[in-house]
Amino acid sequence: MPQLTRHFAHWPAGVPRTLEVADCNLFSHLEDSATRVPDKPAVVFYGRQTTFRALHTAALSLAGYLQHHLSVRQGDRVLLLMQNCPQYMIAFYAVMRCDAVVVAMNPMSTSEEIEYYARDSGARVVIATQDLVDRLQGLLEGDDLDGCVVGAPAEFAGRPGEVPYLDVPACISEPPRQWADPRMHDFSGALDACIGPLPMQGGGPDLAVIGYTSGTTGKPKGAMLSHRNFVYTMTHREYWQSDRAEEDELLTLPVTHLAGMRAMNQAVRLGRTVAMLARWDADAALELIERLRLRTWAAVPTMLAELFARPDIDQRDLSSLTRIYGGASAMPEALARTLQARLGQPFLESYGLTEFCGMSHSNPPQAARRQCAGVPVINCDARVIDPETGAELDANQSGELVLHGPTMFGGYWNKPDATAAVFIEIDGKPFLRTGDLGYHDDDGYFYVTDRLKRMINASGLKVWPAEVESLLYGNPAVQEACVISAHDRHRGETVKALVVLRPGARGTIEPQALVDWARSSMSAYKVPRVVEFVDSLPKTSTGKILWRELQLMQNERDRNAREADPA
Repeated sequence: MPQLTRHFAHWPAGVPRTLEVADCNLFSHLEDSATRVPDKPAVVFYGRQTTFRALHTAALSLAGYLQHHLSVRQGDRVLLLMQNCPQYMIAFYAVMRCDAVVVAMNPMSTSEEIEYYARDSGARVVIATQDLVDRLQGLLEGDDLDGCVVGAPAEFAGRPGEVPYLDVPACISEPPRQWADPRMHDFSGALDACIGPLPMQGGGPDLAVIGYTSGTTGKPKGAMLSHRNFVYTMTHREYWQSDRAEEDELLTLPVTHLAGMRAMNQAVRLGRTVAMLARWDADAALELIERLRLRTWAAVPTMLAELFARPDIDQRDLSSLTRIYGGASAMPEALARTLQARLGQPFLESYGLTEFCGMSHSNPPQAARRQCAGVPVINCDARVIDPETGAELDANQSGELVLHGPTMFGGYWNKPDATAAVFIEIDGKPFLRTGDLGYHDDDGYFYVTDRLKRMINASGLKVWPAEVESLLYGNPAVQEACVISAHDRHRGETVKALVVLRPGARGTIEPQALVDWARSSMSAYKVPRVVEFVDSLPKTSTGKILWRELQLMQNERDRNAREADPA
């Protein structure tokens, strides 16, 4: 079956149907912007501005320090462990300038998770902020790290008194700490050393980022993304959304996640100012939109739902916003109508996954559809297949979404078997199997309807049940566990664990105690919000837990609850 072209009838005017992009290192985008607009703010962080010149100079100095003091060389992996802050931007581009590879850590990661990522990727250098450095203790106690560069976010943030309209988190205003361990290097000290980096050698096909994503095995896998992967996504967005440098942007998505990382890179590429928040804060977001007259915002539906549920929202000035876009989870119809009515523009939904550099589909700005993934982006060949036979399906036939295109990842780090399993060949080309079920209509718009693989989407953060189950089995009271998705009015979906206790533990532990234990063992977003003790779990004749049967029962229970209380 030939590549889908029906969607070209809805293609935005002036947008090419194919692209060729520059074969460059992502650092060159920062270099170009620092030359074109050196005195323009690159980032505004709790009232303090950092210009493109300053950002570029800092990235060069940190790159030189990493190379000369920590022997970071081409292809080396470097862990970044931070919340949103200017230091993250500096560190990201410094690693690019070293021709090295960013291993982006979710700031909610536990010590055990960080140790796994470091050892799996082979990273021996970490760049972190001091509020998260305690989670590196296990690595520092062993022989896993050569060094850790640690910064204080306060050094790039305004003082609380300078921004009385913002609630500056304590982790951002905390004064710099001192470190006794010789492997701990001061971030500002590294910048002040002003060491020039070695010549840059890497380009488009070279590895830029390893983004960890879990799967049915329960162990996260590192998706390998090149400089060229990122350049394609940014060039597409520039054409697709008529992206311009003067459209200052609110950045509330975590830059450790592909969506936030792409927004950060796009701003640097265009020479656009971003107003950055360390973590989601609806009050601060509103203040920044109003005071800085921000025009663009990438958001997930839960952020928008909280913002527009505020009692004072009708009195707030949102007139500067000209574009709100995002994905990660389905946009509720009622919220989409509210956005359209209030802002006079649609929410531009998109779809993607880490293995496709975060985006494969997007809605045309002039012909957006609600609760729809959109149409394949430039140069993306998207199809629907029968998940059992691999046969291609036509319009309005539901199956598994598969993708081919220039943003497709280079495989999983050191996992050739897992890499081979996620591809299928069609028309002589490798297609990525997404594990998501859906269909495309007669116009070529795609809709995602279900999942072939087990995954929970909690406020846009992906939770893999097998990983949570594996961690729950570490509790001595747990005999068996099955993790499923349950409906949550705020998060969309939340994590629920059905647990069979060991005989000796029955009657001695409450569900909340297991929830509390889980908080010390896994990232906060993975922790089961609901724990239900059961006598047994349904199984196949070979002893496999019938998770799908339990999920269907939960879906029916949630559906009945919503019908009884639609509010």
